[in-house]
This record gives sequence, C-alpha cells and structure tokens, in this order.
Amino acid sequence: MKKVITYGTFDLLHWGHINLLKRAKALGDYLVVGLSTDEFNAKKHKEAYHNYENRKLILEAIRYVDEVIPETDWEQKATDIEKYDISVLVMGDDWEGEFDALRAYCEVVYLPRTKGISTSQIKNTKF
Repeated sequence: MKKVITYGTFDLLHWGHINLLKRAKALGDYLVVGLSTDEFNAKKHKEAYHNYENRKLILEAIRYVDEVIPETDWEQKATDIEKYDISVLVMGDDWEGEFDALRAYCEVVYLPRTKGISTSQIKNTKF
C-alpha cells in the first residue's frame, strides 16, 4: 500500500482544500493528514476559526482522507513518515523547497494551490 501524508491547519474548509486532498490521495492508496493543533498554531502566531477537534471532525468526513493525526511541531514530519510508513509527502507549492531534506525518507511533491481561493481571503471578506 502506498501511503501519502500532507499537513495543514485546514480551517474554514473550501474547494481549494478539497482539491489538494483529492490530488494528494490520487498519489497513493491511503491519505494521512497531519492537522495543526491549536497549540501548534499559537506557536506559529496563527489562529484558526474552528478548534482542533472540530477541524478534525470535518476532515474525517471527507472521502479522500483516511486518517487524521495531530501536528504538534515542525520537526515531527520525519518521525511521522517513518511511523506511518509514508511513501509521499505532499505540500502546497508555496512551501516549494522547504521540505526537500525529507527526500531522504520519501518522495516529496509540491502541488499548486487552487487559484482564486484561500482561507485568508475568506477571513478578510466582509458580508
């Protein structure tokens, strides 16, 4: 079985997230999502609209996602790759080059972001 992993906050879920998850799942048979915990987001000076448990509940309902694990720090990726027997790490192309050192453990793929949508854009939209 070919396992894929990706990471993120996945707050205010939108079609860009779904596109990323669909394309990530297409690279293998099983998709693990490392979901940033509220504590990790605080360390990154980032605040999610929904708390970790609610974001996890939403992700687990998506057909492309097989497993959701907590992301608690930047350094855990290599450990997760080994622990979950990961073949492919997928990240958005805005992270291009940032995780190349992990090629020692698995294939690293940077996927283009979906144009025209972002969580920041949604948060800044006034209705």
